[in-house]
Amino acid sequence: MKPLRIIFMGTPDFACPTLQKLIDRGEEIIAVITQPDRPKGRGQKLMPPPVKELAEKHTIPTYQPLKVRDPAFIELLSAMQPGIIVVVAFGQILPKALLDIPKYGCVNVHASLLPKYRGAAPLNWCIINGEHETGVTTMMMDVGLDTGDMLLSEKTELNENEDIASLHDRMSIMGADLLARTLDLLVIGNLAPEKQNNDESCYAPMLKKDDGIINWNNDARTIHNLVRGLAVWPVACSTIDGQTLKIYRTLIGEGTGKPGTVLQASKGFFEIACQSGSLFLLEVQLAGKKRLDCASFLSGYQVQVGAMLGASESEEKE
Repeated sequence: MKPLRIIFMGTPDFACPTLQKLIDRGEEIIAVITQPDRPKGRGQKLMPPPVKELAEKHTIPTYQPLKVRDPAFIELLSAMQPGIIVVVAFGQILPKALLDIPKYGCVNVHASLLPKYRGAAPLNWCIINGEHETGVTTMMMDVGLDTGDMLLSEKTELNENEDIASLHDRMSIMGADLLARTLDLLVIGNLAPEKQNNDESCYAPMLKKDDGIINWNNDARTIHNLVRGLAVWPVACSTIDGQTLKIYRTLIGEGTGKPGTVLQASKGFFEIACQSGSLFLLEVQLAGKKRLDCASFLSGYQVQVGAMLGASESEEKE
């Protein structure tokens, strides 16, 4: 089969396995489009997106437009005469003028079982909402937000303790494999696009830092799911002795007490009461300190049974 002339559009780590898959298949990748370099870290040094690093490693021409709807940029892509544009977590909505360029259209790899979890953070929100399964979907792009006709999908079960880091890595590989199958069927005309049922859709908005603040008046499973879903960023957090405590991993327990109360804090057990049930904190990080397992944390930081997480000093003294 003749290699496809592909323009690849993607930005974060999640998109890299798909780009690598296209490279390994020997496709003719004529350009990679990604977001501009952004400042990162304490030094705010400009850092390239992961997709740019991968593209440059393979000497693929790379473009980083501020806005893909710029007429001059659309004209540039049109002149390249791509057979198809593949989009994975690019980060900008594509205008119709761009979508109309390639012969086979623009195919997107989306990290959910559409029409559920349209939007920027589908993996995070499916964990936060306690879903038992998720998946990836390939679709033909239109001008809406993840509203195009579906092509192929693949499901995967969600373990109740799996966090966003593990799921992200699994799904990025699954998405790459699904895209390869989609392209094989697309070029021989053996795909039957299926319209999405908008009545079954739900939205997965971009995460905000405040999404990570724990409300101990929720039940243990709800908080556990929040911790799992935000374990990379922004990370679920509470306060202890007026200091921010990030919480990376938890297990559900059966303890009881006033929500936010420390039930155990010794011998490697760090248990906090919730509205119903309790949570064992397995991995935490105090502001300005290293990320530690709970045993290491408790050996260097004294926590009193009966102390309150997420409480002000006046509340703790009551």
